[in-house]
Amino acid sequence: MKTLQKTRLKWREARLFARAMTSDAHPILAQVIPIRRCNLACTYCNEFDKHSPPVPTDEMFRRLDKLSELGTSIITFSGGEPMLHPDLDQLIARARHNGAVVTLITNGYLLTPKRIKELNVSGLDYLQISIDNVVPDEVSKKSLKVLDRKLQWLAEFANFEVTINSVLGSSIDCAEDAHTIAVQARNLNFTSTVGILHDHEGQLKALSDTQAAIHKKIIGLGAGLFSFAHHDSFQENIARAMPNSWHCPAGGRFLYICEDGLVHYCSQQRGRPGIPLLQYTREDILRESRRPKGCAPFCTISCVHQTAMLDDFRTKPRETLTGIISRRRERDPAWQLPLLVRCLEWAFLRNSRARDWFGAIALRTLRVRRQERSASK
Repeated sequence: MKTLQKTRLKWREARLFARAMTSDAHPILAQVIPIRRCNLACTYCNEFDKHSPPVPTDEMFRRLDKLSELGTSIITFSGGEPMLHPDLDQLIARARHNGAVVTLITNGYLLTPKRIKELNVSGLDYLQISIDNVVPDEVSKKSLKVLDRKLQWLAEFANFEVTINSVLGSSIDCAEDAHTIAVQARNLNFTSTVGILHDHEGQLKALSDTQAAIHKKIIGLGAGLFSFAHHDSFQENIARAMPNSWHCPAGGRFLYICEDGLVHYCSQQRGRPGIPLLQYTREDILRESRRPKGCAPFCTISCVHQTAMLDDFRTKPRETLTGIISRRRERDPAWQLPLLVRCLEWAFLRNSRARDWFGAIALRTLRVRRQERSASK
């Protein structure tokens, strides 16, 4: 069952990637908040409260349908703690019915074998848990000691993909905990990622020498070629408190939909643009996606960087692919190109005339219509 579902998911993701390559006029990823309330109170977090009610389910349906109308590829439910919403399974099912890949970001406290099986039925594609330390402390209760049993249940019962994210840069007593968490995630056949804490505006907080060394150690565990940590120098620059030169597509390719139904650049840039989602248009997407953001150089919001990576590949595939491959080889000189990457290298790097032919065959195979690239107007 898991193998079949994973195969179907990869097929759907390939179609969404193909759509992202043919159009710049739809959101790639929307992060949606169904409830701002959280059952925890991590001291570094500013994205929750202790009292907000869940957004009414009918209103959430309207927002999800609007995102579908805008052509949104991936919908992530976050919070607060989204599992506190009483109809979360219905929301996941609605987003899946509308054709999106669906992700859930949770602290994991409410997971049980029964709840995991219900998430299977709802059609969830991905689940992410951030774990901050091995033993809970006054900063965070999202600890491996508390959640390890939940992780065992996920490994046993989940049909969806699971990612465990460890966080560096907070005032956790032992920074080495992040590596311990990443190793445990790999032992359970989960994907592991590492994030760097941002301040209340999404801006960089530099790592200490010890934290930077642990960050490098976690990256050394290895990951897929196109994973964010291995895409380019974003994370390395962040760890060294250096700026990144990139164009942020938030407000267009990435949308953050707060509990009030307003579109923001991200969780840390509320009020920009602050337009109700139900009034959002294609023109809003194009305008905000192209607008320069002053906060971009020291931004640590990785999901926005990921959408920018896809646009880089759409607009300058040769340069982007060359950079990805060269940086991976710098880290691992013995690394061999996987078959898919060999095909991309041949199409984009060795035989430039093959690009249109290769793209046409891929789009036809994936049943994706070529759309007008408005950016080229």
